[in-house]
Amino acid sequence: MEKDLSKESVKHLLDHWIEHNESHSTSFRERAAQIARVSEKAALDIRGAAELMDKCTEMLKKAMQDL
Repeated sequence: MEKDLSKESVKHLLDHWIEHNESHSTSFRERAAQIARVSEKAALDIRGAAELMDKCTEMLKKAMQDL
């Protein structure tokens, strides 16, 4: 049986996920510039993934506010 999470534990988890997502989003954008030299279409997909990651991060930030 899982133990219940405290509000502080949830905040810590959300902080971790937000930081993790922001790091990935930045990395996706940096790599997309490099990947564009190989395939512009793939680079566009990766930029799209970065945008989706940003939307996920916005939802996590909203969850933080809703605690």
